[in-house]
Amino acid sequence: MARITLSNLRHSYLDNPVSEDDWALKQLDINWEDGGAFALLGPSGCGKTTLLNLISGLLVPSQGDILFDGESVTNQTPEERHIAQVFQFPVVYDTMTVYDNLAFPLRNRKVSEDIIAQRVAEVAEMTDLTGMLNKRASGLTADGKQKISLGRGLVRTDVNAILFDEPLTVIDPHLKFQLRAKLKELHSRVSNTMIYVTHDQTEALTFADTVIVMNAGEVVQVGTPKDLFEKPAHTFVGHFIGSPGMNILPCNIDNGKAYLGSSQIKTDNRATKGVTNAEIGVRPEFVSFESKGLDVKITKVNDVGRFKIVEVDLMGHSVKLLMGEEQSIPAENAKIEFNPKFTRIYANSHLCEQER
Repeated sequence: MARITLSNLRHSYLDNPVSEDDWALKQLDINWEDGGAFALLGPSGCGKTTLLNLISGLLVPSQGDILFDGESVTNQTPEERHIAQVFQFPVVYDTMTVYDNLAFPLRNRKVSEDIIAQRVAEVAEMTDLTGMLNKRASGLTADGKQKISLGRGLVRTDVNAILFDEPLTVIDPHLKFQLRAKLKELHSRVSNTMIYVTHDQTEALTFADTVIVMNAGEVVQVGTPKDLFEKPAHTFVGHFIGSPGMNILPCNIDNGKAYLGSSQIKTDNRATKGVTNAEIGVRPEFVSFESKGLDVKITKVNDVGRFKIVEVDLMGHSVKLLMGEEQSIPAENAKIEFNPKFTRIYANSHLCEQER
């Protein structure tokens, strides 16, 4: 296991990058504590797999340094870094048994067979593969093969980190929940440093204690799942995390306070002097129908089972509310309020940090 530090890190696939757009990964400074469960979350093309490959040693950064426990590994190979990596598509040896697949990384390192037998038994128990050890891997389903990949990442005791590159992409939806829970359980048992790359917010928020949200080659926020949901530092995080995403409304600022038309909106923060492109951000969970508030017109109601998504028109802007099945929707004269604790002002997409 290792504490991983990324210092002044940047990467471009071009020989001579000139503009900011030439960088697949823009400047990055992150410190990940030993033994943590981390997720790199973002849309396709945001730079998360590039970052994972830099950490693993499959890529050498154009600029900056990668340190494990304070020592530079920037020019070391994956083998020298003692990295285990689980890829999107299961990498297994179909002609081998499950046992031999799990034993392969240890046999490569000349570990004695008695220790191999002990480690394979331990990992097979962790990954629910004990009853399949004597079966050929070719006969397993996709989730069974991915369990072998997970097991191979766990079987070594000398790894500094285990890296997962969208490991559940090829798994049937009804099995994803089981494997997500299994990964979380495995981390609590083995306490390896684990870094999980995904574009799926559910996977990231379920697995990780700390989530790194990326967009267009940049890290836009690092935080716990609770931080990202309750206090997005950037409107992109508000949009990307949550279903439906955060409501974003353009607003006017007067003396640090937000206004929609002539109505002041109470917020958890204030805008600093001279802000431009100001917006209010509030999640649908924190908008409610009240007897007093802002006049709205209900435009759409979607019943999605355990709750309803209600869309209203507020001064020409669409606002979504999340309501329980038992809650009633006003038949006329609808008014809404925003919960001030979870309503915030953003300027140029970034959270205004000044307290209310």
